[in-house]
Amino acid sequence: MPGSGRTLQRWRQLAAVAAHDLSLVKLFEGHTDALAILHELDGPAPPERSRWGTWCAEPPDARLAFVPQGEGNGVQIRGTKAWCSGAASVTDAVVSGWNEAGEPCLAAVAMQQPGVQVTQSGWQAVGMAASHSVDVQFADAHGVLLGSPGDYTRRPGFWQGAAGIAACWFGGALGIAEMARELSATSRDPHRLAHLGAIDVAMAGAAALLREAAAAIDVDPHANAEALALRTRLAVEAAAGTVMHHAGRALGAGPLCRNARFARAMADLPVFMRQSHAERDLAALGQRMVQAGTCPWVL
Repeated sequence: MPGSGRTLQRWRQLAAVAAHDLSLVKLFEGHTDALAILHELDGPAPPERSRWGTWCAEPPDARLAFVPQGEGNGVQIRGTKAWCSGAASVTDAVVSGWNEAGEPCLAAVAMQQPGVQVTQSGWQAVGMAASHSVDVQFADAHGVLLGSPGDYTRRPGFWQGAAGIAACWFGGALGIAEMARELSATSRDPHRLAHLGAIDVAMAGAAALLREAAAAIDVDPHANAEALALRTRLAVEAAAGTVMHHAGRALGAGPLCRNARFARAMADLPVFMRQSHAERDLAALGQRMVQAGTCPWVL
C-alpha cells in the first residue's frame, strides 16, 4: 500500500509493467489504486481473483448520481461514467459520484449485474487503444458507499496515488529509452550518442526524484503530499517528453514504422501523460512555492 514503508517497491512494480506495455499498466494501476482505496476507507474485502477498475474522472457531461437504497450504505447508481479503462474486463470498480446533497462520494460496484452496460463509445485515440477506456452506463445498479463524502481527495493516499502515476510515466519512458539504447548498441554516430546522453540525463533526474518522493511519503505517510506529487509528476512528464524527443531523433523513422513495440510506446505515452493537468498543475505548484515560509530549494 502507498505510505506503508515500501512505496518505492510499489512504484518499481508499476514502472516495470509500464515499460512492458502502457495500456496494461493503465489497468494494473487502476486495480492497485482500487485496492488501496478499499483499504484506506474500510471498504468491503475484494473477492478472490477479482479485477478492479478505478473510475473517478468527472467531466461535466458524464456524472453519476448516488441514490440511497434502504438502510446502511447501499446506493443505486445512475448515469454515465466516462474514461472507464478496462470496463469490459474488470469484475468490480470504484466509481466517483454525487449524493442527493451534491457532495462527492465514492462507491464500489460489481460489474456483472443488471443495470450496468459497457458501451463501445468514448474512445477514438490510436494511443492507449488497448486500455479500452469506454463509457459505462448505470441504470439503478447497486453499489456500496466507501467512506464519507469528500473522503476520496481528503485521504493522504489520494496524492500518494497521484505521485504513483508518475512511476507509470517513468516506466513508459524507460521502455522507450531502453529500446533506443539497444537499437544504438553498435552505433558510433556522435549525434545518436548525444541523443542517448540527453536521454540518460532526463531518466537519471526523474529516477532520483521518484526515489526521493517515495522516501518522503514513507517517512510521513499522513502528511499532505500535494506539492510533492505535483512536482514529481511534472518533472517526470518533462523527462518523458525529453526521452521521446531524443529517441525519435536518434533512431529516425525506421523503428516508428517497422518496430511495433517502439511505435506503440511512442503513440501510447503522450496520451497517457495527458492525465496531467499541465499548466494548471504548474500554477498550483507555483502557488505553493509562493506560500512557502522558507526557501523550498535546499540541497
